Amino acid sequence: MTTRIKNGVLFGALSILLAGPVAAADNAATLKDLTAVIALQGLPCGQVVSAVRQGDNDYVASCRDGNRYHVFTNPQGRVVVQKQ
Repeated sequence: MTTRIKNGVLFGALSILLAGPVAAADNAATLKDLTAVIALQGLPCGQVVSAVRQGDNDYVASCRDGNRYHVFTNPQGRVVVQKQ
């Protein structure tokens, strides 16, 4: 194996390993933001424990208490929370 190939494999492996913590931190921030948005709408949730991204500013959030909400931005730029 040439040095160039070895370096490419090493770089690829490091990229994958370092991207994991960044994605996890980003996900934790998203869950916290979704929890705040749902609470500001006065809806029961407690804490968002998971979320599935459906598009830009479009999530389905699952709460610790079992509730699920569709949280998205409408064409007018307003945040909408709909119970699922």
